[in-house]
Amino acid sequence: MTFKNGKKRPKTVGKFPVYGGNGILGYTNEWNNENCVVIGRVGAYCGSVFREYSKCWISDNAICGISNNDNIEYLYYLLSSLQLNHRHIGTSQPLLTQEILNNIQVTIPPYVVQNKIALILRSLDDKIELNNKINENLERQAFALFDRLMIEAGNSDCLVSEIAYLNPKRSLSKNEVARYIDMSQLSTSGAFPSGWKMKPFTGGMRFSNGDTLLARITPCLENGKTAYIDFLDNKEVAFGSTEYIVLAPKEGIPPEYLYCLARYPAFVDYAVKNMNGSSGRQRVSADIIGQFVMPRPSERNLRDFGSVVSALFMKMKNNSLENIRLASLRDSLLPKLMSGEIDVSALQI
Repeated sequence: MTFKNGKKRPKTVGKFPVYGGNGILGYTNEWNNENCVVIGRVGAYCGSVFREYSKCWISDNAICGISNNDNIEYLYYLLSSLQLNHRHIGTSQPLLTQEILNNIQVTIPPYVVQNKIALILRSLDDKIELNNKINENLERQAFALFDRLMIEAGNSDCLVSEIAYLNPKRSLSKNEVARYIDMSQLSTSGAFPSGWKMKPFTGGMRFSNGDTLLARITPCLENGKTAYIDFLDNKEVAFGSTEYIVLAPKEGIPPEYLYCLARYPAFVDYAVKNMNGSSGRQRVSADIIGQFVMPRPSERNLRDFGSVVSALFMKMKNNSLENIRLASLRDSLLPKLMSGEIDVSALQI
């Protein structure tokens, strides 16, 4: 495999993705690589691995990997299994170099075996990607219905505090083991978090099914860190960062309505403009969120909205839970396939 550093990002805008150390940064009308593996070179995302099939621009914060004679898809998964984020030099500014990559010793199976391993792992990732695309479509449908609800509300307005409880009380005892959702696990575009873990409760915001989580601190608020909670067990209480604002629906308000509100451009713009604090640590308060003025839909329109979007969110939840299972299966198979512990040479695919 041949490695080379990326180049400074062009200032032009176009259709080709621009890759940095943490994935796609934007799009340009120029390209410098195609059908390659992208590796984060410097900073917090040093060692991150991405796959690009089409033409792209790889910036100077990343390294491009091109196959010589091996299956490029197999090489992508191989690099993903090598924990490159632990092979960097430097501490305050981690750096991964071509020399480090070239000096890693690996055993490469015959090309036919590479193909089989790549096909097994790619089939799992393809299903995950398909579920994500379905969820994006379902969420767009929900947002379109929300937008129509806002338009049809007429001249009647209300405050967020009139339709939602802000940071409602939820019961968790100190050191009680509960589900914990970190800020890093909140999506910037979807409703479902990327995961969670079980840990003793020592503090943080508490929430249950039907609640919406909204990041209140910069840059998480601007980036859209938000989640809709609908995957907990009955009466389960989970917890997370103190930098969340929790929105819970009042009577007659569909819980999904508040998630759509949290991603409503006018609401996000209001929240960002009303942040306070020192530079880099600005926050918006729950009180300020509660003062946002918005159209008040009729009770009938809210019921109709809830009856439709609840089915959409149920499908999104099921797809997201399936993705967690698929990702877990892929991650458990990856090292075993790469080491040969699972032998696929005789497998007919």
